[in-house]
Amino acid sequence: MNIEEVQSTAKKQRIATHTHIRGLGLEPSGRAIDMAAGFVGQKEAREAAGLVVDMIKQKKMAGRALLLAGPPGTGKTALALGVSQELGTKVPFCPMVGSEVYSSEVKKTEVLMENFRRAIGLRIKENKEVYEGEVTELSPEETESLTGGYGKSIGSVIIGLKTIKGTKQLRLEASIYDALIKEKVAVGDVIYIEANSGAVKRVGRSDAFATEFDLEAEEYVPLPKGEVSKKKEIVQDVTLHDLDAANARPQGGQDILSLMGQMMKPRKTEITDKLRQEINKVVNGFIDKGTAELVPGVLFIDEVHMLDMECFSYLNRALESSLSPIVIFATNRGICNVRGTDMNSPHGIPVDLLDRLVIIRTQTYGPAEMIQILAIRAQVEELHIDEESLADLGEIGQRTSLRS
Repeated sequence: MNIEEVQSTAKKQRIATHTHIRGLGLEPSGRAIDMAAGFVGQKEAREAAGLVVDMIKQKKMAGRALLLAGPPGTGKTALALGVSQELGTKVPFCPMVGSEVYSSEVKKTEVLMENFRRAIGLRIKENKEVYEGEVTELSPEETESLTGGYGKSIGSVIIGLKTIKGTKQLRLEASIYDALIKEKVAVGDVIYIEANSGAVKRVGRSDAFATEFDLEAEEYVPLPKGEVSKKKEIVQDVTLHDLDAANARPQGGQDILSLMGQMMKPRKTEITDKLRQEINKVVNGFIDKGTAELVPGVLFIDEVHMLDMECFSYLNRALESSLSPIVIFATNRGICNVRGTDMNSPHGIPVDLLDRLVIIRTQTYGPAEMIQILAIRAQVEELHIDEESLADLGEIGQRTSLRS
């Protein structure tokens, strides 16, 4: 008899540089805990960042930004991510580097504005009429091909849906059959179909089939309650940039959510200021009606000393906008030239913008802290490293930096 171990088909989460960061690791009083939320050390910087989070929540950071200054590899990006996590899991976090603005295709200010818009979220709530249930029947109906010849084409599809309260048979047009094929819908799946737009969403496999032997890891969901046809509140999180890009290439469709489904592969083209103003009007209308809620995210600009005077003057104006995210700058420079000028300034930032900034300084890690950070990373990446090896790695990190 052969007994084989079956490998789990559950998808593994991709591990990034700051996967282990889950917040700032503060007590309710605001004091930093030695090792918490993936952070080690940097207690003063974390406590200061906690105060900034409180200011943001109390809406006292309007027109201001945060600057993280310190040597390379001292956790500036981790702090920015920690601030974002403290504000909420659904808050957009948009990282960029100062050198990204220099492109031969797009203006510098356009790149900055695009990233500003990526960092502002919009939570749209819509009550839609939907058909929801477990698929009991899926029968395409063929018709004679319109182009002639012997070929047949799909004219419509008959689909049976079942809920706890009852069943219903629907005849749908061919375009919805295409959407069903794209979502890989089969008999036994739980789906919902929007009545207005015909959009199809596969929720998962009905838990009645949970005992099946399946090669793929399936998400099993219970049979929907209520009737097949119902009103359902659908919540979708998008960013203002998503709306800009979708409206720059209108493909038809009435509401914002339908427009989101029709987005093609983005091309690097500039979006006009006039279009953005129109979208802002529509967004403000949705907010006034209560169907949407604005979620200001975090825009993190690393190596801010790489920006020039044109970018800094633009940032000064953008920070005053009513639709502005929380902006966090980071730099590892001290007194240096503002790019493109012979003017010296702290961190390479003009003095008029420095006046708007709350500055937090990060310190170099000690040997013990370096080893603790390496141990956390090893645990996250499921690596087994002995204490002697960790000590050697900590010594290398102390000589160079954590990046090496």
